Amino acid sequence: MAELLLELFSEEIPARMQARATADLSKLVTDGLKAADLAFETVETLVTPRRLTLIIDGLPEKQPDLREERRGPRADAPEKAINGFLTGNGVTLDQCEKREMPKGTFLFAIVEQKGRASAEVIKDIVEDAMAKLPWPKSMRWADQKVRWVRQLDSILCLFDGKVIPASYGPVTAGDTTRGHRFLAPATFSVSNATEYKEKLRAAMVMLDREERKQVILDGAKKLAADAGFELLEDNGLLEEVCGLVEWPVPVMGKVDDLFMDIPREVLETSMREHQKYFVVEDKNGKLAARFITISNMVTADNNAKIIAGNERVLRARLHDAKFFWDQDRKVTLQSRLPKLDSIVFHAKLGSLSERVLRLRGLARELSADIPGCDVKLADRAAEIGKADLVSQMVFEFTELQGLMGKYYAENDGEAPEVANAIAEHYAPAGPSDMCPTAPVSVAFALAEKLDTLAGFFTVDEKPTGSKDPFALRRAALGVIRLVLENGLRLPLRRVFAFAVSQYPTAIRRDAAVDDLLAFFADRLKVHLREQGVRHDLVSAVFALDGEDDLVRLLARVEALSDFVSGESGVNLMAGYKRASNILRIEEKKDDTSYDADVSADLLSVDEERKLYEALIDVRHTALPLLRDEDYAAAMTEFARLREPVDAFFEQVTVNSDKADERANRLKLLAQIRTALHDIADFSKIET
Repeated sequence: MAELLLELFSEEIPARMQARATADLSKLVTDGLKAADLAFETVETLVTPRRLTLIIDGLPEKQPDLREERRGPRADAPEKAINGFLTGNGVTLDQCEKREMPKGTFLFAIVEQKGRASAEVIKDIVEDAMAKLPWPKSMRWADQKVRWVRQLDSILCLFDGKVIPASYGPVTAGDTTRGHRFLAPATFSVSNATEYKEKLRAAMVMLDREERKQVILDGAKKLAADAGFELLEDNGLLEEVCGLVEWPVPVMGKVDDLFMDIPREVLETSMREHQKYFVVEDKNGKLAARFITISNMVTADNNAKIIAGNERVLRARLHDAKFFWDQDRKVTLQSRLPKLDSIVFHAKLGSLSERVLRLRGLARELSADIPGCDVKLADRAAEIGKADLVSQMVFEFTELQGLMGKYYAENDGEAPEVANAIAEHYAPAGPSDMCPTAPVSVAFALAEKLDTLAGFFTVDEKPTGSKDPFALRRAALGVIRLVLENGLRLPLRRVFAFAVSQYPTAIRRDAAVDDLLAFFADRLKVHLREQGVRHDLVSAVFALDGEDDLVRLLARVEALSDFVSGESGVNLMAGYKRASNILRIEEKKDDTSYDADVSADLLSVDEERKLYEALIDVRHTALPLLRDEDYAAAMTEFARLREPVDAFFEQVTVNSDKADERANRLKLLAQIRTALHDIADFSKIET
């Protein structure tokens, strides 16, 4: 058995693309091997910023030979048919066998195909894989027509120690590679995977991604601990930094004390997001005036110059940040509001100033439905909440919008509720994000998302398929979380209607509310499905006329779930389905609806009288419970219908020969349907 060693060596591959590229390369090559009937035992993938490596062991020297038997026409068939068969299979008549079959004598061709040498097949597979590798972004270099993520410098391709001359563009495979760009840049040859790993290790290249991650994490923790601090672990940053170095060397630098009065979030953003530095805290969880970066070098001065260079770069960034911080606080958020006039929110939806007016209107409207919410504070938060967008700090650090608004609001002497609402009004931004609970924060956060949804739905910019450029699905889920997690009794139809009404009449508004309600029903299904709730139950409850209170809807769904999962619920569902099916057929045939009062005088059978009385009794008891939102108790009452419904279908013939009796019994069935629709639209429940 033989080994395939493949290395694609290029200029630095972006860290975010490395893991995916390695997986894609492995799949393309292994799928090609399987299609070529080349079995293998093990697959190993390795990646560094400059190389994608694939090691496949246990390959055969050649493909297996193929022997195939193909049946042709009868031996006495026309000459043209026989010649076509012979030509198509590349055989002569003498090479064919004649066999007696039940329907006569037939020709059989034995086609034998010798397996190709594995090296030949692998060359085609590797070249095809390189051409099909799906880079998110790629480039051409020099005058080349082929594309790669970065300039492809060399290909190492060995099978059983011999070079496979696979090529891509101007590059043809050989048996050489290179070590670390600075520490061991010389080219060297290898003959197998073991030698490849050993020589690269000696050339200061750590091939194993997981090993590099561990070295980075352990080294950073030790540096922090030795200085009396603790590393603030960041898995996302660890993954990224691991993709930037081939020989990781953690080093610690200092942050000038004069920058430590800048908000922590600004310092962290500068270090983590912009410079890819790890953050260090003291024992009390306070940000320390230190940072840890991962060098790709080992120097004679113990990386002193590298540390100094990183300190200098960070110092320049933080000088800017401090300047922005100091200058921004000289101007109030209120005084920044006129600048919003010149910023377009969306071409069809006006400026940010116009949006602020809508947000204020929504915040005031929503305040009445949020217990403990001060309408004046909610209005004030909405009024100045977008003003930080024109600050110098947010212009430089866009990810800090809202948060910087909080700091500036505090500096301006605004109420704490207002400042916190500004910081939290974009939340929740995802399923794991914090959800605001303070009343003013909830009002502003809801207003921000509802205006976004109403605006884009009025101009018909709804999500389609997987496309959602304005993150409307996220906004809807944010509204759902804000309502449910805070237990808000918020009538969605009224709120949507108000939000839409704030847009000019020239903008499409007529169908926006209904579209929004349907959209929310779908989003609610997604949200609850993740919690194990059946989507059909959500549809069944949402279909009730006027049911747009999410808290009440969820309570009803939970009670319905318990109900339909019990024996009584299952049997009653069966009775409902039977009644509905009969009604659908008969109403279509008669071209009429049987939703009408039942005549008690026409109830001639004991079972139908008992069902009629049970329906009256149950609805009399259950409807007040539904109004009081005691859904579990209401469901218990409806469960009492099971026995009389079962007895009715066992003993009563609905399609009586007497027309008036038939009609009355159909009306009784309609009463079953109506009664259960007090709970939910049972036609939408899947059985």
